[in-house]
Amino acid sequence: MIHPRLHRLTAVTSGVLLAAGLSLVAPASATTAAAGRAPAQTQTPLVVNARWGGHPTYDRLVIDLKGGLPSVTVTPVSHLVYDGSGKPVPLAGKFFLQIRLNPAAAHDDAGHSVYKGPKLQKIFLPQLKGLALTGDFEGYVTFGAAFATNPYYRTFTLHSPDRFVVDFAHTNRC
Repeated sequence: MIHPRLHRLTAVTSGVLLAAGLSLVAPASATTAAAGRAPAQTQTPLVVNARWGGHPTYDRLVIDLKGGLPSVTVTPVSHLVYDGSGKPVPLAGKFFLQIRLNPAAAHDDAGHSVYKGPKLQKIFLPQLKGLALTGDFEGYVTFGAAFATNPYYRTFTLHSPDRFVVDFAHTNRC
């Protein structure tokens, strides 16, 4: 006959070993959920607005973000087109820049737009003449900017809140 204390010790040891073995093979989300915590997810940065302003020696474009800063490329292009359709963007200009953020989205998980800025806007600044949201698809958000003259620009990021900034230089207009 097995002593009750030995029986209890064997049961507890078996339970600990069984639980340890299960936690080694269970996916992290299952063990996290079992522990009463939500699984960790990487959040795609959201593009929520675009705005601009004129200054004595430069025009500034600011893209407001929520949830972090994505990678951004700014590329001179010969013309602007809408992502997906390839249709031309109706912005007047001789020079254009494509601004592409990735990974990023201008919509939430349910597909509702979180972007509150302009979709297509003529702008009357010394350098920046127009802005369009040209795409929000498969982790990329794309803008197009139009200019009358070839733009000299610099880019940088700001935090609290997160923003991507492009300054377009021009001669002093004061």
